[in-house]
Amino acid sequence: MKRYIGIRILYLLLTLFIITTATFFLMKSLPGTPFDEEKLTQLPQEQKEIIYASYGLDKPVFTQYVNYLKNIATGDLGTSYFYKGQEVVDIISARLGPSILIGFQAVLLGLTIGMILGIIAAYRHNTGWDYATMIIAVLGVSVPNFVLAALMQYFLGLKWGLLPVAFWESYQSSIMPSVALSVGVVALIARFVRTEMLEVLEQDYIITAKAKGLGFLRIMFSHVIRNSLISVITILGPIVVNLLTGSLVIENIFGIPGIGSLFVDSIKMNDYTTIMGITIFYSAFYVFIMLIVDLLYGIVDPRIRLASGEE
Repeated sequence: MKRYIGIRILYLLLTLFIITTATFFLMKSLPGTPFDEEKLTQLPQEQKEIIYASYGLDKPVFTQYVNYLKNIATGDLGTSYFYKGQEVVDIISARLGPSILIGFQAVLLGLTIGMILGIIAAYRHNTGWDYATMIIAVLGVSVPNFVLAALMQYFLGLKWGLLPVAFWESYQSSIMPSVALSVGVVALIARFVRTEMLEVLEQDYIITAKAKGLGFLRIMFSHVIRNSLISVITILGPIVVNLLTGSLVIENIFGIPGIGSLFVDSIKMNDYTTIMGITIFYSAFYVFIMLIVDLLYGIVDPRIRLASGEE
């Protein structure tokens, strides 16, 4: 296990290095600058040089790249160009709360409802329950979450006044965004659980368990559901990352001050350090979650080898 985790961490660091390098040079190749060009042209050359020097932009690109890697190694993502005097780490930290809350609620809601619908559809295969569940799943995949968000804003917010239409004022402000994000998760989980359970239910060891007289609940939880979780864990990793790190569209629709809206704003303002900081944060979170997913494989199914020669 230790050897496996060590190898995975090396891959993790290598992946982050490649992403960081690619992001840095892509930012440098973009047209324009993070500064207000109209105001900058009105300044004397000496003041321009001072501004560029304060951000380290007076040095060659490769020197800037090396310095940036050194800063990242110490947890310093740089200073924002747009948010004057604010560190990128502090800006991201301040925006994490709302994104994590709505993301966690969306994952929890989507996973719970999706698992229940998938289990019902598989157990009641080719019945009205199965067909109804698949209709819900198709609608969940087909209808974009921003359309559902707009409908909820109109009916639940404007027409009925049950929940805040937008902005981040109280816990109630997180309900509609979480529901809008969870619908797609419900659809995906329900379809995957149904498909995997139908396959598992046809296996010989399930028939043998029934012949031995094992109870329905024991068969479902000890054999069917457990062996169906591998595919769910596989798709759940990217879903968790996408939802917990913020949704670009949903956060902008509801006016939520999260990571997603921060990323959009930083792109509009050419705030290079913030763009790179969010990209690195997102990438680090993604590879970390995928490491957790790999470890969960061995917990769910001990037959999966975590390392060479180790079961």
